[in-house]
Amino acid sequence: MKIITYNVNGLRSALSKGFSDWLATAQPDIVCLQELKAQPDQIPVLEFEALGYHTYLFSAKKKGYSGVGILTKLKPDKVVYGMDIPKYDDEGRFIRADYGDVSVVSVYHPSGTSGDERQAFKMGWLSDFQEYVTELLKTRPKLLLCGDYNICHRPIDIHDPKGNATHSGFLPEERDWVSGFLNTGFVDTFRYFHPDEPHQYTWWSFRANARANNKGWRIDYCMASPEMVPLLKSAAILPEVKHADHCPAVLELHYFTSPMSTN
Repeated sequence: MKIITYNVNGLRSALSKGFSDWLATAQPDIVCLQELKAQPDQIPVLEFEALGYHTYLFSAKKKGYSGVGILTKLKPDKVVYGMDIPKYDDEGRFIRADYGDVSVVSVYHPSGTSGDERQAFKMGWLSDFQEYVTELLKTRPKLLLCGDYNICHRPIDIHDPKGNATHSGFLPEERDWVSGFLNTGFVDTFRYFHPDEPHQYTWWSFRANARANNKGWRIDYCMASPEMVPLLKSAAILPEVKHADHCPAVLELHYFTSPMSTN
């Protein structure tokens, strides 16, 4: 089973750059999308259905901003929209699909790059998110949290750790949060399979030819709860896929049958 997380930085923009053709070729079983920047009526659900995907979307109230979604070949037993925390749900940051005893989440953590107010919002989110997930694990212990975390964890995850040490996304308190989250038992699945592989990034600035020079950040993760670890098969990053300033991150599981049912 192949799961992809992908911040598309505007789904309509990604579609104009060949996203559907890529999806038809790559054939992931589940795609966790972030930063839709669109309302449900602006997204070509029928186009995804033609490719065999059920489509679930949770847009921000503000048009052209944030939003998450899940495209899935296997119809979930249940879909949960948001975390019942209005200040986050209004921004469309969390959607969960349940498949039997396994839950897959598409999550878009806030960025703090626009100033102190949003950085404070981000830090509050991180605390509340961890509290929410801790509670969720009591009923959904097999949990995958896939998305854009807007944080690089270690120096190996960023092209210039010294130069970015005071920048949002690589601040000590943000990195400490990731460490604490992993210390609760969650696994950074890419590093589980590639513990020391350098220069593996999922986001590049549009400035200064950063992508061509691979001056990037690894801020997109598939985090697996402890009970999911036996199901992990492989993980990869796909920098050659270019519909946005991010690229897809892939997780393969020993789970479900293939091809998956579309019923």
